[in-house]
Amino acid sequence: MLSVSQLSVGHFKEKDVPECRFVPKTRKMGPPSSPSSSFSSHYRCFTVSSSQWSSASSPTADQKTPSYSYVIIGAGSAGCVLANRLTEDAQESALLLEAGPKDRWLGSLRLSWKIHMPAALIYNLCDDKYNWFYHTLPQANMDNRVMYWPRGRVWGGSSSLNAMVYIRGHAEDYNRWQREGADGWDYEHCLPYFRKAQCHELGENRYRGGSGPLQVSRGKTNHPLHKAFIEAGRQAGYPFTDDMNGYQQEGVGWMDMTIYKGKRWSTASAYLRPALGRPNLKAEVRCLTTKILFDGNRAVGVEYIQNGQKKKVFAEKEVIVSGGAINSPQLLMLSGIGNADDLKQLGIPVIQHLPGVGNNLQDHLELYVQQQCTQPITLYKAQKPFHMVKIGLEWLTMFTGYGATAHMESGGFIRSRPKVAHPDIQFHFLPSQVIDHGRVTPKIEAYQVHVGPMRSTSTGWLKLKSTNPLDHPIIQPNYLTTDIDVWEFRQCVKLSREIFAQKAFDPFRGPEALPGPQVQSDADIDAFVRQKADTAYHPSCTCKMGSPSDPMAVVDSNARVLGLEKLRVIDASIMPSIVSGNLNAPTIMMAEKTADIIRGRPALVDSGVPVYQPPTLDTQR
Repeated sequence: MLSVSQLSVGHFKEKDVPECRFVPKTRKMGPPSSPSSSFSSHYRCFTVSSSQWSSASSPTADQKTPSYSYVIIGAGSAGCVLANRLTEDAQESALLLEAGPKDRWLGSLRLSWKIHMPAALIYNLCDDKYNWFYHTLPQANMDNRVMYWPRGRVWGGSSSLNAMVYIRGHAEDYNRWQREGADGWDYEHCLPYFRKAQCHELGENRYRGGSGPLQVSRGKTNHPLHKAFIEAGRQAGYPFTDDMNGYQQEGVGWMDMTIYKGKRWSTASAYLRPALGRPNLKAEVRCLTTKILFDGNRAVGVEYIQNGQKKKVFAEKEVIVSGGAINSPQLLMLSGIGNADDLKQLGIPVIQHLPGVGNNLQDHLELYVQQQCTQPITLYKAQKPFHMVKIGLEWLTMFTGYGATAHMESGGFIRSRPKVAHPDIQFHFLPSQVIDHGRVTPKIEAYQVHVGPMRSTSTGWLKLKSTNPLDHPIIQPNYLTTDIDVWEFRQCVKLSREIFAQKAFDPFRGPEALPGPQVQSDADIDAFVRQKADTAYHPSCTCKMGSPSDPMAVVDSNARVLGLEKLRVIDASIMPSIVSGNLNAPTIMMAEKTADIIRGRPALVDSGVPVYQPPTLDTQR
């Protein structure tokens, strides 16, 4: 949330500097100037321009096309896990293709501080150097706004851009997956893989892992406003939970974060970098995968562009697509897998008719409820140039201080109404003000809560704009299309205000900044939601995992694309439905679990794990 843009880092270098070609930063892009431009002008050209695409050269006849056991497309939250786990078997080989660059410049954490300094996360959310920079269609139920969707395009994917909040979701999310046709994905089969991935600083127990690659920690600032939020939540009648990823999600408490020794701990840091020294793993960057290659219904390799050259590579065992909830369905459709009618309209030969590809799109929306602070203890002063330099220097030299956290150290999960079995509203508390994804500098001393429903009923879709792989797909999330979704957001505002009105905030509470005291009636609140709600950066479910009898299913319970051989999709796109929380931790878990499936290992299981149940469902709290 802090920025240190005026800080020079050129004097800091690390000893090990692997060879890396510098590529100049791409230009920044703002939101489209008109709704009609929302899907006609927002695409990136990474290694070739749009005009070069059709003339990119193919391999010459005497070139030998390389082959690997596995070709993995996308070095994001899932792809890095798979690259590590699948090459633990020395007899297997893997090629990892990433459209973006490495997550370190000249091998240096410090020179790449915009990624690795936790407090600098806003930088990469706001430009397109490491970011696909997607935009949606205008949203009819949100004042016709075009929504900005940043997604990672770099080693680590969105785990190199996100706010580093480690949340797994609720046990019942995974039991629901099982009922939705994802056989073997209930909580008792997923929890062991959360543990396998994790190394929690508080140590191992039945819910936490203690020896996995993914370092997880708690906040260190001990900020009085975080304490006030937790105490206010308790005063409002919600329980305290000492681990919202453990036995009890419901309540308020301290949040887990993927931060290790003051640095972002992405999947590139946790999984990819430790595996790069293996002779059986090759990781390529700036490779835009354009098509999956088939022999009949069997995937045999992929085609991609790198340095302006069209290249091919073969997979002896499997092609694994891990591009994320937008890129994965886009690549499937470009390769002839999707709704046959849509593909034929674009002249794409149909390999497999799967109408679910690109459908079932789900995301979390959230609002900021902001309160002015009467004491100068928020992060407002820390975002002034002099203080930014001090914070940056401390982080660059010692990896400590205000630069070493994303500042989302407290939060909570509550139920919106009686009869709801498990929490469906999430809070992230922040002792600062955020405006327009951080693209606008804070104006006042203020604190805020990010709040939104976890299981909205509105679903959307995405489709190809054209056959050009450089064109971003058309994204239609269909936000707020159901009455219950509108009602839940109304509750989010009312329940947030109630927490901010508790005694714990008395020493700090100034006037309400957002929605503002003039917004009181249900109609006023609904209008505020339409004007200000925005994505929580959780697109998912566009290649749904389910039973082959489900007409919308794209992959089976082993993540294999239905009707095809040697092709899997493994990332947040295969979630049958969105989980009640942030998506990075579940995506890592899914990659760990499917890696065991691919390797033919017995599934890990932990039967009979106790999970908190509210004393009564007759009341909201």
